[in-house]
Amino acid sequence: MTHVLEEIASQPDCWRRALDLGAGSPEGLPLPGERVAVIGCGTSLYMAQAYAALRERAGQGETDAWAASELPARRYDRIVAITRSGTTTEILDVLGAVDGGTPTAAITADSATPVAGLAGTLITLDFADERSVVQTRFATSSLALLRAHLGEAPADLPEQAERALAADLPERAVSRRQFTFLGSGWSNGVAAEAALKLREAALAWSESYPAMEYRHGPISIADEGSLVWFFGGADGLLDQVVRTGAATTVAALDPLADLVRAQRLAVELARSRGLDPDSPRNLTRSVILDQP
Repeated sequence: MTHVLEEIASQPDCWRRALDLGAGSPEGLPLPGERVAVIGCGTSLYMAQAYAALRERAGQGETDAWAASELPARRYDRIVAITRSGTTTEILDVLGAVDGGTPTAAITADSATPVAGLAGTLITLDFADERSVVQTRFATSSLALLRAHLGEAPADLPEQAERALAADLPERAVSRRQFTFLGSGWSNGVAAEAALKLREAALAWSESYPAMEYRHGPISIADEGSLVWFFGGADGLLDQVVRTGAATTVAALDPLADLVRAQRLAVELARSRGLDPDSPRNLTRSVILDQP
């Protein structure tokens, strides 16, 4: 079994621990009413986007998600970084440049890394660390923790993940040539992450959009070789997608739990193409840039 399959399968247990930690209100996470920036790179960025939408929906305060390389010179009450490795150059650059009066926190899998010396508060999910280059359980455990801190996470979220591990993949999913993931609200971040998993692990043609934006152009690529996966926003759009000839699937579980099915599809698709989903081409566990 590949490392990533083992890590995908371990998510229910990881989520239980993350939910308990988040419900305990760990020090450093945003307080109600604060204006917050959440930064990440790649998968962590998409988890930041999902959390930002959830926090605003919960009425906790204005929350912006930024790629760490794109954080503007704007005043925030707190900055939260999500970084599995704790070594990503762009994350470290942001935290190293933050005004000393602005509280910062980092969620990481490894406390013995440079981020520990730069973040004001460190939240370590070492139980969710990974050997695979492709992120799965760390990212989803981070979002589970943040959802629990908001009081928004379903109590049965780990059990839903177990159902996603046992559920069938969409019919003939591995034989499709093009994949689109659609979301709405906070599940836009989940949809973006699902598309990234297929690109990383299987070099697949995969895209993501807010569901109601799909009709404004991208639907033109849908045909009998496509799979369109709804994490949200299917109402009023599903019938139009079906008419293109594309196969469809609509999440019956919480979007984070249904992401587990998409992770499984990424691995199966990679295997069908003779690829190693643990070590995608051109990728490393952490992006450390050469300094000028």
